[in-house]
Amino acid sequence: MAGASIPLPSPSLASTISKEGTNKPASSRVLVLGGTGRVGGSTATALSKLCPSLQIQVAGRNREKGAALVSKLGEKSEFVELDINNTRMLERALDGVDLVVHTAGPFQRQEKCTVLEAAISTKTAYIDVCDDTEYSWRAKGFHNEAVAAGIPAITTAGIYPGVSNVMAAELVHAARSKDEAEPERLRFFYYTAGSGGAGPTILTTSLLLLGEDVIAYNKGEEVKLKPYSGALSIDFGKGVRTKDVYLLNLPEVKSVHEILKVPTVSARFGTAPFFWNWGMLAFAKFLPMETFRDKNKVLQLVQLIDPLVRVVDGIAGERVSMRVDLECTNGKTTIGLFTHKKLSVSVGYATAAFVLAVLEGNTQPGVWFPEEPEGIAIEARKLLLQRAAEGTSNFVMYKPPWMVETDPKEVGLGIYV
Repeated sequence: MAGASIPLPSPSLASTISKEGTNKPASSRVLVLGGTGRVGGSTATALSKLCPSLQIQVAGRNREKGAALVSKLGEKSEFVELDINNTRMLERALDGVDLVVHTAGPFQRQEKCTVLEAAISTKTAYIDVCDDTEYSWRAKGFHNEAVAAGIPAITTAGIYPGVSNVMAAELVHAARSKDEAEPERLRFFYYTAGSGGAGPTILTTSLLLLGEDVIAYNKGEEVKLKPYSGALSIDFGKGVRTKDVYLLNLPEVKSVHEILKVPTVSARFGTAPFFWNWGMLAFAKFLPMETFRDKNKVLQLVQLIDPLVRVVDGIAGERVSMRVDLECTNGKTTIGLFTHKKLSVSVGYATAAFVLAVLEGNTQPGVWFPEEPEGIAIEARKLLLQRAAEGTSNFVMYKPPWMVETDPKEVGLGIYV
Protein backbone atom coordinates (compact mmCIF):
# COMPACT_ATOMS: atom_id res chain seq x y z
CA MET A 1 0.00 0.00 0.00
CA ALA A 2 1.77 3.08 -1.22
CA GLY A 3 -0.21 5.79 0.55
CA ALA A 4 -3.26 7.98 0.35
CA SER A 5 -3.08 8.16 -3.44
CA ILE A 6 -4.23 4.55 -3.90
CA PRO A 7 -7.64 4.13 -5.59
CA LEU A 8 -10.46 4.06 -3.08
CA PRO A 9 -14.18 3.44 -3.40
CA SER A 10 -16.48 6.34 -4.15
CA PRO A 11 -17.48 8.20 -0.98
CA SER A 12 -21.13 8.41 -2.03
CA LEU A 13 -23.60 6.74 0.31
CA ALA A 14 -25.33 3.95 -1.56
CA SER A 15 -27.61 2.59 1.11
CA THR A 16 -28.22 2.70 4.83
CA ILE A 17 -29.57 0.40 7.49
CA SER A 18 -32.85 1.29 9.15
CA LYS A 19 -33.86 0.40 12.70
CA GLU A 20 -35.65 -2.59 11.26
CA GLY A 21 -32.36 -3.77 9.75
CA THR A 22 -33.39 -3.51 6.09
CA ASN A 23 -31.60 -1.58 3.35
CA LYS A 24 -33.22 1.66 2.33
CA PRO A 25 -32.25 4.76 0.32
CA ALA A 26 -29.86 7.24 1.85
CA SER A 27 -32.54 9.15 3.70
CA SER A 28 -31.76 8.07 7.25
CA ARG A 29 -32.48 10.41 10.11
CA VAL A 30 -29.46 11.42 12.21
CA LEU A 31 -29.71 13.29 15.52
CA VAL A 32 -26.62 15.32 16.49
CA LEU A 33 -26.52 16.01 20.23
CA GLY A 34 -24.51 19.09 21.11
CA GLY A 35 -25.34 20.24 17.61
CA THR A 36 -25.08 23.94 18.47
CA GLY A 37 -21.51 23.44 19.72
CA ARG A 38 -18.46 23.60 17.49
CA VAL A 39 -17.91 19.83 17.16
CA GLY A 40 -21.60 19.03 16.71
CA GLY A 41 -22.19 21.88 14.28
CA SER A 42 -19.15 20.87 12.25
CA THR A 43 -20.39 17.26 12.18
CA ALA A 44 -23.84 18.29 10.95
CA THR A 45 -22.28 20.49 8.26
CA ALA A 46 -19.97 17.70 7.06
CA LEU A 47 -22.85 15.20 6.97
CA SER A 48 -24.94 17.57 4.85
CA LYS A 49 -22.09 17.81 2.34
CA LEU A 50 -21.07 14.14 2.27
CA CYS A 51 -24.64 12.88 2.03
CA PRO A 52 -27.15 15.61 1.11
CA SER A 53 -30.09 13.18 1.30
CA LEU A 54 -29.67 12.62 5.04
CA GLN A 55 -32.27 14.07 7.38
CA ILE A 56 -30.28 15.89 10.06
CA GLN A 57 -31.69 16.95 13.41
CA VAL A 58 -29.54 19.43 15.32
CA ALA A 59 -30.17 19.14 19.06
CA GLY A 60 -29.14 21.65 21.69
CA ARG A 61 -30.32 24.16 24.22
CA ASN A 62 -29.65 27.33 22.25
CA ARG A 63 -32.53 27.81 19.84
CA GLU A 64 -30.99 30.89 18.22
CA LYS A 65 -27.74 29.07 17.36
CA GLY A 66 -29.68 26.01 16.23
CA ALA A 67 -31.90 28.01 13.88
CA ALA A 68 -28.85 29.75 12.38
CA LEU A 69 -27.13 26.42 11.68
CA VAL A 70 -30.25 24.76 10.27
CA SER A 71 -30.74 27.68 7.86
CA LYS A 72 -27.32 26.87 6.39
CA LEU A 73 -27.82 23.10 6.26
CA GLY A 74 -30.91 23.20 4.09
CA GLU A 75 -34.47 21.92 4.03
CA LYS A 76 -33.64 18.39 5.22
CA SER A 77 -32.50 19.67 8.61
CA GLU A 78 -34.31 20.87 11.71
CA PHE A 79 -33.51 22.06 15.21
CA VAL A 80 -34.61 20.15 18.30
CA GLU A 81 -34.40 21.84 21.69
CA LEU A 82 -33.15 19.17 24.06
CA ASP A 83 -31.58 18.63 27.47
CA ILE A 84 -29.66 15.33 27.29
CA ASN A 85 -29.84 14.95 31.07
CA ASN A 86 -33.63 14.57 30.81
CA THR A 87 -34.02 10.86 29.97
CA ARG A 88 -37.68 11.05 28.93
CA MET A 89 -37.07 14.02 26.66
CA LEU A 90 -34.04 12.24 25.19
CA GLU A 91 -35.92 9.01 24.48
CA ARG A 92 -38.74 10.97 22.83
CA ALA A 93 -36.20 12.75 20.64
CA LEU A 94 -34.74 9.39 19.56
CA ASP A 95 -38.11 8.14 18.34
CA GLY A 96 -37.81 7.67 14.57
CA VAL A 97 -34.07 8.41 14.56
CA ASP A 98 -31.72 5.91 12.87
CA LEU A 99 -28.48 7.09 14.51
CA VAL A 100 -27.57 9.49 17.30
CA VAL A 101 -24.22 11.30 17.44
CA HIS A 102 -23.19 12.34 20.96
CA THR A 103 -20.87 15.38 20.75
CA ALA A 104 -22.05 17.11 23.95
CA GLY A 105 -18.77 17.00 25.87
CA PRO A 106 -16.63 17.30 27.82
CA PHE A 107 -16.82 13.61 28.74
CA GLN A 108 -14.35 13.80 31.62
CA ARG A 109 -15.95 13.25 35.05
CA GLN A 110 -19.22 12.06 33.51
CA GLU A 111 -20.48 9.24 35.72
CA LYS A 112 -23.25 7.88 33.49
CA CYS A 113 -23.63 6.96 29.82
CA THR A 114 -27.11 8.48 29.64
CA VAL A 115 -27.23 8.87 25.86
CA LEU A 116 -25.92 5.37 25.13
CA GLU A 117 -28.44 3.86 27.55
CA ALA A 118 -31.26 5.79 25.84
CA ALA A 119 -30.01 4.65 22.43
CA ILE A 120 -30.06 1.02 23.55
CA SER A 121 -33.51 1.46 25.07
CA THR A 122 -34.90 2.91 21.83
CA LYS A 123 -32.82 0.64 19.52
CA THR A 124 -31.00 3.58 17.95
CA ALA A 125 -27.50 3.26 16.47
CA TYR A 126 -24.97 5.35 18.39
CA ILE A 127 -21.56 6.99 18.15
CA ASP A 128 -19.83 9.44 20.46
CA VAL A 129 -16.71 11.62 20.28
CA CYS A 130 -15.60 10.72 23.80
CA ASP A 131 -11.96 11.49 24.59
CA ASP A 132 -11.92 10.13 28.15
CA THR A 133 -10.56 6.71 29.10
CA GLU A 134 -12.94 6.00 31.99
CA TYR A 135 -16.04 7.05 30.06
CA SER A 136 -15.10 5.01 26.99
CA TRP A 137 -14.64 1.81 28.98
CA ARG A 138 -17.83 2.53 30.93
CA ALA A 139 -19.57 2.71 27.54
CA LYS A 140 -17.89 -0.54 26.52
CA GLY A 141 -19.51 -2.09 29.58
CA PHE A 142 -22.89 -1.81 27.80
CA HIS A 143 -21.70 -4.13 25.02
CA ASN A 144 -23.95 -7.05 25.92
CA GLU A 145 -27.01 -4.81 26.23
CA ALA A 146 -26.31 -3.34 22.79
CA VAL A 147 -25.92 -6.82 21.30
CA ALA A 148 -29.23 -7.89 22.84
CA ALA A 149 -30.92 -4.77 21.43
CA GLY A 150 -29.32 -5.37 18.03
CA ILE A 151 -27.81 -1.88 17.78
CA PRO A 152 -24.33 -0.90 16.59
CA ALA A 153 -22.43 1.61 18.74
CA ILE A 154 -18.94 3.11 18.56
CA THR A 155 -17.27 5.09 21.33
CA THR A 156 -14.32 7.51 20.81
CA ALA A 157 -15.35 8.07 17.18
CA GLY A 158 -14.05 11.58 16.52
CA ILE A 159 -10.75 12.78 15.09
CA TYR A 160 -8.41 11.90 17.97
CA PRO A 161 -9.32 9.51 19.33
CA GLY A 162 -11.25 8.06 16.41
CA VAL A 163 -9.58 8.52 13.04
CA SER A 164 -6.21 8.10 14.77
CA ASN A 165 -7.35 4.67 16.06
CA VAL A 166 -8.28 3.58 12.52
CA MET A 167 -4.92 4.81 11.24
CA ALA A 168 -3.22 2.71 13.92
CA ALA A 169 -5.33 -0.34 13.07
CA GLU A 170 -4.43 0.00 9.39
CA LEU A 171 -0.70 0.24 10.14
CA VAL A 172 -0.86 -2.84 12.38
CA HIS A 173 -2.94 -4.78 9.86
CA ALA A 174 -0.50 -3.95 7.04
CA ALA A 175 2.49 -4.98 9.17
CA ARG A 176 0.98 -8.34 10.07
CA SER A 177 -0.58 -9.21 6.72
CA LYS A 178 2.04 -7.88 4.28
CA ASP A 179 5.33 -7.77 6.19
CA GLU A 180 4.57 -10.72 8.48
CA ALA A 181 5.95 -8.64 11.35
CA GLU A 182 4.67 -8.16 14.86
CA PRO A 183 4.17 -4.64 16.26
CA GLU A 184 6.48 -3.71 19.13
CA ARG A 185 5.70 -0.06 19.81
CA LEU A 186 2.97 2.33 18.70
CA ARG A 187 2.97 6.02 19.55
CA PHE A 188 0.33 8.69 18.96
CA PHE A 189 1.50 12.28 18.49
CA TYR A 190 -1.00 15.15 18.25
CA TYR A 191 -0.59 18.86 17.60
CA THR A 192 -3.23 21.59 17.60
CA ALA A 193 -2.59 25.30 17.14
CA GLY A 194 -4.23 27.28 19.92
CA SER A 195 -7.52 25.68 20.93
CA GLY A 196 -8.07 24.40 17.39
CA GLY A 197 -11.05 26.72 17.06
CA ALA A 198 -12.86 24.66 19.70
CA GLY A 199 -12.48 27.34 22.36
CA PRO A 200 -13.61 26.41 25.89
CA THR A 201 -14.32 22.75 25.03
CA ILE A 202 -10.78 21.66 24.21
CA LEU A 203 -9.40 23.91 26.94
CA THR A 204 -11.67 22.30 29.54
CA THR A 205 -10.73 18.82 28.33
CA SER A 206 -7.01 19.58 28.43
CA LEU A 207 -7.16 20.95 31.96
CA LEU A 208 -9.27 18.04 33.21
CA LEU A 209 -6.66 15.66 31.81
CA LEU A 210 -4.06 17.32 34.05
CA GLY A 211 -5.98 15.76 36.93
CA GLU A 212 -5.34 12.23 35.66
CA ASP A 213 -2.26 10.02 35.84
CA VAL A 214 -1.08 9.11 32.36
CA ILE A 215 -1.58 5.42 31.59
CA ALA A 216 0.93 4.05 29.09
CA TYR A 217 2.29 0.59 28.31
CA ASN A 218 5.88 -0.57 28.17
CA LYS A 219 6.56 -4.10 26.90
CA GLY A 220 3.13 -5.21 28.04
CA GLU A 221 3.30 -3.63 31.48
CA GLU A 222 1.01 -0.76 32.50
CA VAL A 223 2.92 2.27 33.75
CA LYS A 224 1.64 5.45 35.39
CA LEU A 225 3.30 8.74 34.50
CA LYS A 226 2.80 12.40 35.34
CA PRO A 227 0.56 14.40 32.98
CA TYR A 228 2.33 16.75 30.56
CA SER A 229 5.70 15.09 31.18
CA GLY A 230 7.99 13.16 28.83
CA ALA A 231 8.44 15.94 26.25
CA LEU A 232 9.50 14.98 22.73
CA SER A 233 10.13 17.06 19.62
CA ILE A 234 8.20 15.48 16.75
CA ASP A 235 8.31 16.31 13.05
CA PHE A 236 4.75 16.59 11.69
CA GLY A 237 5.91 17.19 8.14
CA LYS A 238 5.18 20.04 5.75
CA GLY A 239 3.02 22.86 7.01
CA VAL A 240 3.67 22.07 10.67
CA ARG A 241 7.29 20.92 11.00
CA THR A 242 8.72 20.07 14.45
CA LYS A 243 6.62 20.61 17.57
CA ASP A 244 7.02 19.68 21.23
CA VAL A 245 4.48 17.18 22.54
CA TYR A 246 3.76 15.89 26.05
CA LEU A 247 2.20 12.83 27.65
CA LEU A 248 -1.55 12.88 28.32
CA ASN A 249 -3.97 10.18 29.44
CA LEU A 250 -5.91 9.43 26.25
CA PRO A 251 -8.29 6.48 25.70
CA GLU A 252 -6.71 5.21 22.46
CA VAL A 253 -3.64 4.08 24.42
CA LYS A 254 -5.51 1.45 26.44
CA SER A 255 -7.84 0.38 23.64
CA VAL A 256 -5.02 -0.08 21.10
CA HIS A 257 -2.93 -1.98 23.63
CA GLU A 258 -5.75 -4.35 24.53
CA ILE A 259 -7.40 -4.73 21.11
CA LEU A 260 -4.50 -4.59 18.68
CA LYS A 261 -2.15 -6.36 21.12
CA VAL A 262 0.67 -3.84 20.81
CA PRO A 263 2.94 -4.21 23.88
CA THR A 264 4.23 -0.60 24.07
CA VAL A 265 1.80 2.30 23.53
CA SER A 266 1.70 5.99 24.48
CA ALA A 267 0.09 9.27 23.40
CA ARG A 268 1.43 12.82 23.42
CA PHE A 269 -0.12 16.19 22.67
CA GLY A 270 1.25 19.68 22.11
CA THR A 271 -0.06 23.09 21.16
CA ALA A 272 1.12 26.52 20.05
CA PRO A 273 2.14 29.23 20.68
CA PHE A 274 4.89 27.79 22.88
CA PHE A 275 3.70 29.64 25.99
CA TRP A 276 0.52 27.54 26.06
CA ASN A 277 2.72 24.49 26.58
CA TRP A 278 4.62 26.39 29.26
CA GLY A 279 1.31 27.26 30.92
CA MET A 280 0.19 23.62 30.89
CA LEU A 281 3.56 22.59 32.33
CA ALA A 282 3.24 25.21 35.07
CA PHE A 283 -0.31 24.11 35.93
CA ALA A 284 0.81 20.47 36.09
CA LYS A 285 3.84 21.29 38.23
CA PHE A 286 2.58 23.89 40.68
CA LEU A 287 -1.13 23.18 41.14
CA PRO A 288 -2.33 20.05 42.97
CA MET A 289 -3.96 17.39 40.77
CA GLU A 290 -7.09 17.66 42.92
CA THR A 291 -7.69 21.10 41.40
CA PHE A 292 -8.10 19.53 37.95
CA ARG A 293 -10.24 16.69 39.27
CA ASP A 294 -12.88 19.20 40.32
CA LYS A 295 -14.89 19.98 37.20
CA ASN A 296 -16.43 23.12 38.67
CA LYS A 297 -13.01 24.59 39.51
CA VAL A 298 -11.77 23.77 36.02
CA LEU A 299 -14.80 25.46 34.44
CA GLN A 300 -14.14 28.57 36.55
CA LEU A 301 -10.52 28.59 35.41
CA VAL A 302 -11.56 28.19 31.79
CA GLN A 303 -14.00 31.09 32.10
CA LEU A 304 -11.19 33.21 33.47
CA ILE A 305 -8.67 32.57 30.67
CA ASP A 306 -11.06 31.99 27.75
CA PRO A 307 -10.94 35.64 26.51
CA LEU A 308 -7.15 35.37 26.19
CA VAL A 309 -7.48 32.01 24.41
CA ARG A 310 -9.82 33.52 21.83
CA VAL A 311 -7.42 36.39 21.13
CA VAL A 312 -4.49 34.01 20.68
CA ASP A 313 -6.61 31.68 18.50
CA GLY A 314 -7.11 34.54 16.07
CA ILE A 315 -3.33 34.76 15.68
CA ALA A 316 -2.29 31.10 15.98
CA GLY A 317 -4.94 29.64 13.70
CA GLU A 318 -6.32 26.15 14.24
CA ARG A 319 -4.11 23.76 12.30
CA VAL A 320 -4.26 20.15 13.50
CA SER A 321 -1.87 17.30 12.85
CA MET A 322 -1.81 13.65 13.89
CA ARG A 323 1.14 11.32 13.51
CA VAL A 324 0.95 7.61 14.32
CA ASP A 325 4.27 5.71 14.48
CA LEU A 326 4.48 1.91 14.42
CA GLU A 327 7.71 0.03 15.09
CA CYS A 328 7.84 -3.72 14.36
CA THR A 329 9.96 -6.74 15.22
CA ASN A 330 11.58 -6.70 11.77
CA GLY A 331 13.11 -3.29 12.53
CA LYS A 332 10.75 -1.47 10.17
CA THR A 333 8.97 1.74 11.17
CA THR A 334 5.91 3.01 9.32
CA ILE A 335 3.82 6.05 10.02
CA GLY A 336 0.50 7.65 9.22
CA LEU A 337 0.26 11.43 9.01
CA PHE A 338 -2.87 13.60 8.88
CA THR A 339 -2.77 17.41 8.72
CA HIS A 340 -5.61 19.89 8.21
CA LYS A 341 -5.61 23.69 8.35
CA LYS A 342 -8.76 23.82 10.48
CA LEU A 343 -9.55 21.46 13.34
CA SER A 344 -13.07 22.91 13.57
CA VAL A 345 -13.74 21.66 10.02
CA SER A 346 -11.72 18.44 10.15
CA VAL A 347 -13.36 17.11 13.31
CA GLY A 348 -16.73 17.31 11.55
CA TYR A 349 -15.60 15.24 8.57
CA ALA A 350 -13.91 12.75 10.90
CA THR A 351 -17.08 12.22 12.94
CA ALA A 352 -19.30 12.20 9.85
CA ALA A 353 -17.11 9.46 8.36
CA PHE A 354 -17.98 7.22 11.30
CA VAL A 355 -21.67 8.08 11.02
CA LEU A 356 -21.78 7.02 7.37
CA ALA A 357 -19.77 3.86 8.04
CA VAL A 358 -22.30 2.76 10.66
CA LEU A 359 -25.29 3.64 8.49
CA GLU A 360 -23.79 1.64 5.62
CA GLY A 361 -23.81 -1.48 7.77
CA ASN A 362 -20.10 -1.72 8.58
CA THR A 363 -20.65 -2.05 12.34
CA GLN A 364 -21.95 -5.13 14.13
CA PRO A 365 -24.35 -4.91 17.11
CA GLY A 366 -22.48 -4.11 20.30
CA VAL A 367 -20.29 -1.31 21.66
CA TRP A 368 -16.94 -1.04 19.91
CA PHE A 369 -13.79 1.03 19.69
CA PRO A 370 -12.88 2.33 16.20
CA GLU A 371 -9.94 -0.07 15.81
CA GLU A 372 -12.07 -3.16 16.36
CA PRO A 373 -13.00 -4.88 13.06
CA GLU A 374 -16.50 -5.38 14.42
CA GLY A 375 -16.70 -1.60 14.90
CA ILE A 376 -15.36 -0.60 11.50
CA ALA A 377 -14.95 -3.54 9.15
CA ILE A 378 -11.41 -3.84 7.78
CA GLU A 379 -12.62 -3.44 4.21
CA ALA A 380 -14.45 -0.21 5.18
CA ARG A 381 -11.45 1.54 6.77
CA LYS A 382 -10.00 3.07 3.61
CA LEU A 383 -13.27 4.74 2.67
CA LEU A 384 -13.66 6.04 6.23
CA LEU A 385 -10.16 7.52 6.12
CA GLN A 386 -10.82 9.03 2.70
CA ARG A 387 -13.93 10.79 3.95
CA ALA A 388 -12.24 11.93 7.16
CA ALA A 389 -9.29 13.31 5.18
CA GLU A 390 -11.49 15.69 3.16
CA GLY A 391 -9.64 19.00 2.86
CA THR A 392 -6.38 17.78 4.45
CA SER A 393 -3.16 19.45 3.37
CA ASN A 394 -1.15 16.31 4.08
CA PHE A 395 -2.44 12.77 4.46
CA VAL A 396 -0.18 9.73 4.01
CA MET A 397 -0.18 6.16 5.26
CA TYR A 398 2.25 3.23 5.39
CA LYS A 399 5.32 5.44 4.82
CA PRO A 400 8.76 5.35 6.48
CA PRO A 401 9.35 8.48 8.60
CA TRP A 402 12.04 9.96 6.35
CA MET A 403 9.61 10.23 3.44
CA VAL A 404 7.36 12.69 5.26
CA GLU A 405 9.62 14.50 7.72
CA THR A 406 10.89 17.96 6.88
CA ASP A 407 14.36 17.19 8.21
CA PRO A 408 15.11 13.47 7.70
CA LYS A 409 18.38 12.19 9.19
CA GLU A 410 20.97 10.68 6.84
CA VAL A 411 23.00 7.80 8.28
CA GLY A 412 25.27 7.60 5.23
CA LEU A 413 25.33 6.47 1.60
CA GLY A 414 22.09 8.30 0.92
CA ILE A 415 20.21 6.25 3.51
CA TYR A 416 17.71 8.19 5.63
CA VAL A 417 16.01 7.25 8.89
